Amino acid sequence: MTAIISDIHGNYPALKAVMDDIEERGIKKIISLGDICGYYSMINECIELLKDMNVVNIVGNHDYYMIENEKCERSISVNKSLDFQRQVITNDNFKWLKRSIPFYRDSMHYMVHGSFSENGMDNYLYTINNDMFATFKEKYFFAGHTHVQTLIGLDKNRLFCNPGSVGQPRDGDHRSAYAIINNDAIELIRLKYDIDMIANHMKKNGFESYFYENLYTGSNLRKNIRSISFDKDNI
Repeated sequence: MTAIISDIHGNYPALKAVMDDIEERGIKKIISLGDICGYYSMINECIELLKDMNVVNIVGNHDYYMIENEKCERSISVNKSLDFQRQVITNDNFKWLKRSIPFYRDSMHYMVHGSFSENGMDNYLYTINNDMFATFKEKYFFAGHTHVQTLIGLDKNRLFCNPGSVGQPRDGDHRSAYAIINNDAIELIRLKYDIDMIANHMKKNGFESYFYENLYTGSNLRKNIRSISFDKDNI
């Protein structure tokens, strides 16, 4: 079995709940689809746990901002959280983050952070269709970034999966999300976690309440709920 996690965003209690569940199931292989960084305040705790569990991380756009010391052009809030994380992240954890890979690919699986197009790390896949995967030989396709958990059947008996977000679900379900690959099956998992713990940690570190209030509703910072649709006609 393999566990697929994504979009942790410095939310340690959410990650801990997921990792405890993975460990209880006896799963040894764990792949992260990226965005360990951004939004929440426990970046070192998250990376230390990922290191302990030998997780392979695909670089996400927030990870890229951290590694390259760049700003997010569309969000002041993202930049505020990243500035905080830059101040507190340890050298060893930063070096580990820099070893993130651009994608994961083998004979059966193709995994990315954003989309499967060239330079697609920051592309959001809110609509899925078969044409997106027409040139690929793999059977299972995984992408994060939207924070929306979904499993969609494609043509040729193939599957697209977004495991959802560990640290900031945006699909209206506040529980932490991840996915498991078990032979030819993909299972979607949701888990309760201690939201108050990360909310209090954010508050103690000077973050305004809008940074964490959304965690109780399973939405983004603007309180929007998202979804992913399948366009079977590719229109």
